[in-house]
Amino acid sequence: MKPLRRTAYILSTCLLSISALPQMKGTLLVANQKDRSLSLINLETANQVAVPEERVTGHEVAASPDGRTAYVPIYGNAGVGHPGTDGQEMLVIDVPSHKVIKTFDFGHPVRPHKPVYDPKRNVLYVTTELDNTVTAIDPRTLKVLYTIPTGTIESHMLAISHDDKLGYTANVSPGSVSVLDLTTHKNVAVIPVAKHVQRISISRDDKLVFTSDSSTPRLAVIDASARKVKTWVDLPAKGYGSAPTPDGHFLILALPGAAKVAIINLEDFTIARTIDVPKSPQEVLIRPDGKVAYVSCNSSHQIAAIDLSNWGVTLLEAGEGADGLAWANAR
Repeated sequence: MKPLRRTAYILSTCLLSISALPQMKGTLLVANQKDRSLSLINLETANQVAVPEERVTGHEVAASPDGRTAYVPIYGNAGVGHPGTDGQEMLVIDVPSHKVIKTFDFGHPVRPHKPVYDPKRNVLYVTTELDNTVTAIDPRTLKVLYTIPTGTIESHMLAISHDDKLGYTANVSPGSVSVLDLTTHKNVAVIPVAKHVQRISISRDDKLVFTSDSSTPRLAVIDASARKVKTWVDLPAKGYGSAPTPDGHFLILALPGAAKVAIINLEDFTIARTIDVPKSPQEVLIRPDGKVAYVSCNSSHQIAAIDLSNWGVTLLEAGEGADGLAWANAR
């Protein structure tokens, strides 16, 4: 698949029948690093429309609550902490028309990365890595509302608690997690975890925070109240993106080097099973109805759709370098 520049393309290929999955109307958004595009996958038909970014590389994506708008920060062409281009823009994409409708400029290079839409506050948070902050943006006016300092460098990924009070960033080379008060806009703690960490997620009851040690195959389970590591889960390979199931029983964790997904029992912190997926699984997204988990697979231009009722896997086509995921109700 060649890098896209100016024209959208349409694919209608699904390696296994999409009808094998529990059905739900909606669109899966996939940020494709190598294609420099955003895939919009109709989950009733598996048709894919890709919107070209015409920029360097966007790794992550967020959707508005009504599903009509997608936000793709343009990070740059380098890995975290490595030299390369430093992005300073975010694309705003109209999902129904499949078009870039606006470009937001942060004003200077910040390597913007993980966007998270907070529907309760109607605020779009974006990690702004080179400023050591998280930037809060009004998604309607595209004006910066405020910034929250993370207290350290390389604050790459962000998750916010379900009670809407706290944000947590995974700080890559410091190997720490920052705790942000979303009401006062202050950094309230930096939790040491490991030499390096990657990705972050929060349990459904907001009591636990999960981040993977990217130097050793183990997962840190952080006690959110005590603000320290509660326990470690040994893994068969290094972990990456994760997401808890809606019932709170399991954490679904990508293992890129093993081409597997681990299903971790959150009652005793053991691995209940592993599931084979295509190469380099990256990010995990649970569908709003809680019936399907989508796992982006970076090296195969595919998405592994896991039926959470029976752990069966259906493969969907995406773009080259599939990474960040979001759900949009509009089509």
